[in-house]
Amino acid sequence: EFIKPLMAEKGFELEISTFNDYVIPNTAVEDGSLDANYFQHIAYLNNFNQENGTHLVAVIPVHFEPMGVFKGRTESLDALPDGATIGVPNDPSNEARALLLLETLGLIELDPEAGVNATKLSITKNEKNLEIVEVEAAQLPRMLPDFDLAVINGNYAIAGGLSIKDALLTEGAASLGAQTYGNIVAVKAGNEENAGIKKLVELLKSDKVKQYINDTYDGAVIPVE
Repeated sequence: EFIKPLMAEKGFELEISTFNDYVIPNTAVEDGSLDANYFQHIAYLNNFNQENGTHLVAVIPVHFEPMGVFKGRTESLDALPDGATIGVPNDPSNEARALLLLETLGLIELDPEAGVNATKLSITKNEKNLEIVEVEAAQLPRMLPDFDLAVINGNYAIAGGLSIKDALLTEGAASLGAQTYGNIVAVKAGNEENAGIKKLVELLKSDKVKQYINDTYDGAVIPVE
């Protein structure tokens, strides 16, 4: 909505459709009902193409929603006891992001080959004998008092009354999580050079939009560099 008048200034009428599922936005781009969509990351798009025989391609990543490490029973990293419990999301992609963030904090070490496919089995060093507890991502804010620390998605943190700025550490704009799970503009293969798509991408990556994101979402949404 923010760039709709900006598109109009360039001679393009931007029609916006919203959906409450993750399938129709892709099938509609595939069949030509929509020119582009903007809701998914590249890992999801690649998997969708493989499972559905579609021909969607990523044009450019625009933003990502960082995960943060939040304090529960323990007030600081220095006070983290041996055997502490840490809540992480139980879905594969977000669990890997959470583990990578814990590695950045120096709490664990992971098999370097694991990358964004890391699981608890990828932990090669855990000097504090931390117990990693897998929980449905949306439940983590509510369960935060049950853990010493928890790694929570930015959107669920906000919904749970938390501020991403209160996190002990968040994913940076250049992190593996940001590069892998940034939300992308997707089109059907062959439409990447469409004039309207090129203008859409130009505006979404503009300084005006970056400023809008930073001003509006208070760190819970970050422009991808």
